[in-house]
Amino acid sequence: MTAVLEKTAVTADLPAPPRKPLAPRGLAKKVLVYALLVAGAIPTLLPLIWLVRSALMNSGQIFVSPPQWIPKPFAWDNFTGALTQVPFARYFLNTLIIEAGVLVGTLLSCSLAAFSFARLRWKHKNLVFGLLMSGVMLPYAVTLIPTFLFWQKIGMVNTYVPLVLPSFFGTAVFNISLLRQFFLSIPYELDESAYIDGASPFQVYWRIILPLSKPALAVVGVFTFLGVWNDYLGPLIYLNDSDKYTLAMGLASFQGTYTAQWGYLMAAAAVVLLPIVLLFAFAQKYFVEGIALTGLKG
Repeated sequence: MTAVLEKTAVTADLPAPPRKPLAPRGLAKKVLVYALLVAGAIPTLLPLIWLVRSALMNSGQIFVSPPQWIPKPFAWDNFTGALTQVPFARYFLNTLIIEAGVLVGTLLSCSLAAFSFARLRWKHKNLVFGLLMSGVMLPYAVTLIPTFLFWQKIGMVNTYVPLVLPSFFGTAVFNISLLRQFFLSIPYELDESAYIDGASPFQVYWRIILPLSKPALAVVGVFTFLGVWNDYLGPLIYLNDSDKYTLAMGLASFQGTYTAQWGYLMAAAAVVLLPIVLLFAFAQKYFVEGIALTGLKG
């Protein structure tokens, strides 16, 4: 096992070769590419810019025509007003509780299932994987009522159990497929060397496959985090008490209660959106790397 781990480690940091200066033609091409990327990003960022400027305006400034892009004056009290009108701290804590459970369950169950499909040899595994993938075509609305009746029958409605527990049983089929494809790109010789050294399949999974799959796991983690953070339908169905609401439900109830206070609503939406922006800013390296490498197969 030690020999296998040593093979996967980086032996030395070689000095990077000196970079040659770009020729004028290459520099012009690079500037043109960046200009096109910026131009393409502006329409994507426009809703975010509109949200931020509206969060810093009063209701009279938001809907003026032609639009006013720079607030005069800046209505910073929109944020304090929005955060005090409804218990956002409680909603934030509730969301984090669900996030933690779903992240642990999804990463553990999906990686175990993907390891079995990609690295272990057992009869009819391709058939089983095909049947599993066919479940993606089943609409969520078809299973919504039977699933709710099941949780209601065992008395789990108005708890976080229906929102967290299914993630421990590999229900995210897309994540299983994504991790399986990434696991296939890892040389199988590492597994064989570990088995020769006396390792069990779980040790191969835990000490070899997972450490080499950080980019793919980061992608699954980001997708899972976004899904739970933006989930409105699940908490709406299973949660009844307002003190158990998530941020998505809290934002929706805030919109219904304070419809005329558009500045408050925009400020609350900006606060809810901020963790998503920070998450991608810190995890974009692994996210992009995982997306790029998942399609490769060794």
